[in-house]
Amino acid sequence: MARSTARGAAMQLVYESLMGGSGENTLADLIAFQPEGDDQAYIDRIVAGVAAHADELDDIIASCSPSREIARIARVDLSILRVALYEMREEQDTPESVVINEAVELAKRFSEPGSARFINGVLGAVSRGEKQLPGQESGAVEAP
Repeated sequence: MARSTARGAAMQLVYESLMGGSGENTLADLIAFQPEGDDQAYIDRIVAGVAAHADELDDIIASCSPSREIARIARVDLSILRVALYEMREEQDTPESVVINEAVELAKRFSEPGSARFINGVLGAVSRGEKQLPGQESGAVEAP
């Protein structure tokens, strides 16, 4: 299965939890999806990581969208942003451009028409270094 399908499943589980679900549902309960190979491990890492770092991720989102409070961001958009930001921070094997593109595609599929542009703007600001991800040191340069 493609990583994009696993990413979409992770986003849906994050959304389910954000909406007050117990988080005990399996993917089969929520969507028609059977993870294969490393997909389940990936989904578990993303969902657990987003839950553990939600406040930090929300701080980044808030700093990138000063005109839109976290409470006013659609829950599906917030779920997409949290998953993408966590993946940009922790899943170093996936290029940021791929993460951003996948997040925009999830927004086009699951959210309002203008959401893709908003999500692209927030993630683009982080990718360009305008906003720092937690755990990154500002101005840090590795010695040769």
